[in-house]
Amino acid sequence: MNNKTQKQITFLLVYSGILTLALILTIVWVIVKDPDTQFHEITVERINVVESNGDLKLVISNSQRQHSGVINGKALPQRDRQPGLIFFNAVGDECGGLVYDGNSSEAGLVLSIDQFRDDQVMQLRYVEDTESKARTYGLQFWEYPKENSYDEREQAFDAIKAISNKNEQREAILKMKAQGLLPEDRMFIGKKMNSDVGLFINDSTGRPRIRIYVDNENNPKIEILDEVGNIISKN
Repeated sequence: MNNKTQKQITFLLVYSGILTLALILTIVWVIVKDPDTQFHEITVERINVVESNGDLKLVISNSQRQHSGVINGKALPQRDRQPGLIFFNAVGDECGGLVYDGNSSEAGLVLSIDQFRDDQVMQLRYVEDTESKARTYGLQFWEYPKENSYDEREQAFDAIKAISNKNEQREAILKMKAQGLLPEDRMFIGKKMNSDVGLFINDSTGRPRIRIYVDNENNPKIEILDEVGNIISKN
């Protein structure tokens, strides 16, 4: 390579570097000059909404880039999650979200509200088996008998994973329930998979106690149940 060619290459490198720097400075100047820049359309895989100090408040994401979540100050392990919105509170924990999906076998959309420092306690949901056309939708409520039990519950679940015997696993889960570590189903308002539509209320241990509904044959029913599930009053 002769001296003239070398000088030409050097000139082009310097020239391209200056152009690149000028372009970057122009973009920065436009953003600083007009921070409220508007876009007619944007295509993106994930958006993080943060406070001015950088604290994460909201994630809008596809399934591949979805946030795994944070509970009790601890980031959850990476996991498969549906696309949607995940909300975060002032202490950095996930506090609810809206996720959705649908394919040839199943479909659903769920808006969840989490208990502070714990998992979901209320859910507006639609779930369907798209093959059988069976579907449920409505408002679901849960309750955690033991306060601030998330870490203890996760440790118990990890211990159960190490148990190979199915009977021992069931016994361990029943022990968790007796200790108040498992969420209890308290109430559902909506349509069940069996097509019953109404109000279904459980006691603090998750046992059905009141059912006010119209069954799949259009029969209106009001039922009061005892602690073991026997109907003691009906109309």
